[in-house]
Amino acid sequence: MNKVGFFRSIQLKFIIIYILLLLVAIQVIGSFFTRELEDELINSFEDSVNSRVDLMGYNLEQAFDREREDDDEGPTLLEEIQNIVSDVDTADITNLQVINSQSRILGTNDVFSQDEVGKKTTREMVQSALFLDEQQENTVVDGETGNRVYVQAVPLFDDEDNVAGVIYLEASLEGVYDQLQNINEIFLRGSILAIVVSAFIGILVARTITKPISEMRSQAQTMAKGDFTQKVNVYSKDEIGQLADTFNDLNSRLKHSYSTIEEERRKLSSVLSNMSDGVISTDGTGAVTLMNETAGRLIGRNPEDIIGAYLLDVIPLEDKIVDISQLQDNGSMIIDFSDEEQYFLIRAEFSTVFDDEDEVTGFITVITDVTEQERIDQERREFVSNVSHELRTPLTTMKSYMEALTDGAWQDKEIAPKFLSVTQNETERMIRMVNDLLQLSKMDTKDHALQMERTDFVRYFHEVIDRFDMNKPEHVILQRQLPKSALEVWLDKDKMTQVLDNVISNAIKYSPEGGVIRLKVEKQRHHLLVSVQDQGLGIAYDKLEKIFERFYRADKARTRNLGGTGLGLAISKEIIEAQHGRIWAKSKEGKGTTILFTLPLMNEKRRGYY
Repeated sequence: MNKVGFFRSIQLKFIIIYILLLLVAIQVIGSFFTRELEDELINSFEDSVNSRVDLMGYNLEQAFDREREDDDEGPTLLEEIQNIVSDVDTADITNLQVINSQSRILGTNDVFSQDEVGKKTTREMVQSALFLDEQQENTVVDGETGNRVYVQAVPLFDDEDNVAGVIYLEASLEGVYDQLQNINEIFLRGSILAIVVSAFIGILVARTITKPISEMRSQAQTMAKGDFTQKVNVYSKDEIGQLADTFNDLNSRLKHSYSTIEEERRKLSSVLSNMSDGVISTDGTGAVTLMNETAGRLIGRNPEDIIGAYLLDVIPLEDKIVDISQLQDNGSMIIDFSDEEQYFLIRAEFSTVFDDEDEVTGFITVITDVTEQERIDQERREFVSNVSHELRTPLTTMKSYMEALTDGAWQDKEIAPKFLSVTQNETERMIRMVNDLLQLSKMDTKDHALQMERTDFVRYFHEVIDRFDMNKPEHVILQRQLPKSALEVWLDKDKMTQVLDNVISNAIKYSPEGGVIRLKVEKQRHHLLVSVQDQGLGIAYDKLEKIFERFYRADKARTRNLGGTGLGLAISKEIIEAQHGRIWAKSKEGKGTTILFTLPLMNEKRRGYY
């Protein structure tokens, strides 16, 4: 996580808010103070002007009321009015005029306007004061200088309360506003100083508040990385201090919860990694969120590449379901992953994950390789079918002959012995079949012990061939290709004799008139190779592996006529593999069949086999 800069930090926000609040307070106070001060100064100015006007008005009214004779040597009205005007303090009054009731100017304080004395004035304010008998006042702006001017017209009354004249004056307000501006400048400098001091104090206060928060932020980043060893310092007992205490408690709880979750995660990961079944987890939309290695191996895809993919694209279910929601109704199904080279089946079992409100949040798919199981099931079904078929044929034959004997054929001295002979042969055939099945059952359950002994295989093989030479049909020739030197092996002679009897008997059965059976032993690096080759009809290439399966016959009709059970080569394979060898067949149709098997040589064999 990137570090927060000062200009984006909460500390700067605290300072700005603190200063803004102070500015607002100063602005409100300044506005109120300026307005009140302006009103106070203007009122004071107007009171000062009015007090002088009142004094001057009293003197002027006395002058207007005084009776003058023609021969009076005293000052005239104009002189007396001019003297009164001249005696008035006109420091702020820029224009002062005394006007009689006929609107004539009788006196003025402006030396440059003395020529206006005796002339009439047309000022609207003067006329209003004369005719309305009321004082008129206003504040105007001088059009030439731009200065603010206080204008006043005060009526003068005689003894009979008639308007005797008007005092008209113009007083400049610039002095008032200059004073107000000076006060505002002083207030502004004080405000700036207060803001600077407040900003410094705000930085200290904000740092005091934000330092614990910054530490908690750093600790939160550390916790996000999985480190719960550090604690936040507690500087006070206020709300921030209580928050720090709570944060430390949260850190401890998260540490415990994280440890528990991590332990469970490791267990789950170990379970998933070591499961023989594949597990695929998806969200509610069917997107893959988890897949273990076993599932990846089963479907032939890298689990890391599958994350986020759609489940129906990972497992071919299009022919069975078209929408992921249908998985809720499909508990288990077999999916065929077979191709031209390999037969491969997997079983997929689906389960639905619900939340507290019974809404679907995901699906769990468990896949298992059931190829071998299906093959075994198929073989078991075929085995049961074959056993039933093999037993039904002799039983049906026996039943037919027994019914014929029961119906009176036993009295016929020529037919009865033949029927009894057939019944006996079928009985012996079933006994051989049952014995072979029992032997295979013991081999499957490992319930048989091999009587291993040191044996010269060449001499032993000659003895077996000699026995066949004495009883073989005349149309078959046994040709030996055996080495003269001894080849010693460890083997169970009885079991090996059963193998050789099966293989050589089959070769004799399927050999044509004058056929040659080659019996050969070769010494190879670690083992000896035994082969029995006939010149019979041969076996198709795609059926060679099947001749070692139980009850399989390349030529079923002929084998049954010759009395075979279809279990001889299956038993031979079990015996050879039990003695650490391998057996297989080679054949071409019309050119005969060769059965080959190997046995480990004694001097090359591992000590554990002795």
